[in-house]
Amino acid sequence: MLTGSELIAKTKELKGVSESERVLACGYFSTSKNGKKRLNFNAYYKAIAIAQGYKSSNDNELDGIGKGGRKLSYIATVQGNGNLLIGKAYTALLDLKAGDEFEIKLGRKQIKLLPTEES
Repeated sequence: MLTGSELIAKTKELKGVSESERVLACGYFSTSKNGKKRLNFNAYYKAIAIAQGYKSSNDNELDGIGKGGRKLSYIATVQGNGNLLIGKAYTALLDLKAGDEFEIKLGRKQIKLLPTEES
């Protein structure tokens, strides 16, 4: 997916084509299991706005502020079922995507998540 000045330049370059073709050419799509491409117009428009300098109130994760305007505490608590939840605001800060894999390294009173070679 193109971002920033590359996105602006490509969008200007494709001025005469349809919006769908522009979204596709800029890389804002996903491919389903059957091979069909699904265009992601919302992500495309948001990237255009960010490239032009607009920042919405929903972009707070980048400032260390989670959903609802709360500051991130950088503290995780083990849940009653034994799970350790990190949360969307933290994964957004690290630009992690669904399917990213990590190797878990256990140390003395610490847990390290190291990206696997595939990630």
